[in-house]
Amino acid sequence: MKATFPHMGNVYLAVKALLDGLGIDYVIPPKNNKTALDIGSLHSPEEICLPYKIMIGNYVQAVEQGADTIIFVGSCGPCRLGEYCELQINLMKKLGYNLNFIVIDYPKDIGIKELFKRINEISGVSNKKAHEKLNALLNAIQVINLIDKIEEMAHMYAGYERNKGECKSLLNKCKNEAMQSKTPIEMIKILKNYQQKLKYISIDINKNPITIAIIGEIYTVIEPYSNFYIEEKLMDYGISSRRGLSPSWWVRNAALSPLKINSYKIRKNAKKYLSIPIGGHAVECIGEAVTASNEGFDGAIQIFPMGCMPEIVSKSILPTISKDLDFPVMSLVVDDMTGEAGYITRIEAFIDLLERRREDVLSRC
Repeated sequence: MKATFPHMGNVYLAVKALLDGLGIDYVIPPKNNKTALDIGSLHSPEEICLPYKIMIGNYVQAVEQGADTIIFVGSCGPCRLGEYCELQINLMKKLGYNLNFIVIDYPKDIGIKELFKRINEISGVSNKKAHEKLNALLNAIQVINLIDKIEEMAHMYAGYERNKGECKSLLNKCKNEAMQSKTPIEMIKILKNYQQKLKYISIDINKNPITIAIIGEIYTVIEPYSNFYIEEKLMDYGISSRRGLSPSWWVRNAALSPLKINSYKIRKNAKKYLSIPIGGHAVECIGEAVTASNEGFDGAIQIFPMGCMPEIVSKSILPTISKDLDFPVMSLVVDDMTGEAGYITRIEAFIDLLERRREDVLSRC
């Protein structure tokens, strides 16, 4: 087996740690870029959403480097992602690639027995002992929790930093060094070191930066290439941002979903506006918008791929939330034809709106 996987935010670091720990050969596709998108757009159905196209580009680039097995996180819910594995398997066969797809899905959807069977397809290739396999999994979970926490800290502290660009620089150095690590333990040490560095950066507690919540469809929210690196741009503007959806959130949500205690606060806050799950992460989108308003954020930006049905429903609900809570929300739709210049202009205009609202409130005090 020579495994690969599609890029989605920081997932590549956790998967690298896992496969290094298991001693399994793997290929990490090049980071998402125009080449990957062009390859995916060329071969994918025109109407399919952006994440699908980028993933196909990832697969083709990895296969060209010798990969023969694709590890993919699925979804059995009423969302196109639930059909990705079958569609992608058929498409890659048409392109002449005979690949083994291993789809890791929620245990509540496929059952614990089937989940362990699929996991064993990966771990069974490893020559490691049982306790070493368990340690590899635990190390990978620790990696994704650490890097997501580091990213969360950097995005929030960016609004308070005294030395402009320090948070962004530390975050990028952290990811680059972690990628160069040879073992999971080495990667964990690197991540912990950068977590400490971020804790002690020089901040100005008297600053009161604009705060924005990033909400929407999980892939386009997490994967920076698909959203034109919006979080990095907000850091450049001196904005503090928060994103509830992350790979570590997905792991926790999957583990707790059989007990129905997953994301309780978000589901509770969403109940008034969207009481039933309709697929994708529509409930999370609505719940996070309400949560951000309750926690004093200045506004929220919804990001989703064109044609994403759950997020289209969310988009239709968000204006009601905005009116009820006096909370500005802007929706951004992305696909392979989205122009970056117009996208950035809308973000800057939204920031200007939030700043003017702040000034109006201060002038009335």
